[in-house]
Amino acid sequence: MGKVYMKLRVMPEDVDVDLEKVYERIKEIAPENVEIRDYKIQPIAFGLKALLVVAVMPDEGGIGDKLVENIKQIEGVESVEVDAVELI
Repeated sequence: MGKVYMKLRVMPEDVDVDLEKVYERIKEIAPENVEIRDYKIQPIAFGLKALLVVAVMPDEGGIGDKLVENIKQIEGVESVEVDAVELI
């Protein structure tokens, strides 16, 4: 079984959300076998920024969906979009 690279775009509820803290929380709540590899804070518009997160996980059904659902539960997160998924 291979591994999957997943790039996520995490949007905050407003411009005052500390994306560094959101990233730290993502690392804490990631399911077992999910490795949070990298992140970047990307300016969007009018002071709003998005958190781009790269995760690597086994190619198992549902593990990526579980990660997305866990991130959506973090305080200050408005939405989570999957930007890319690739088999590595």
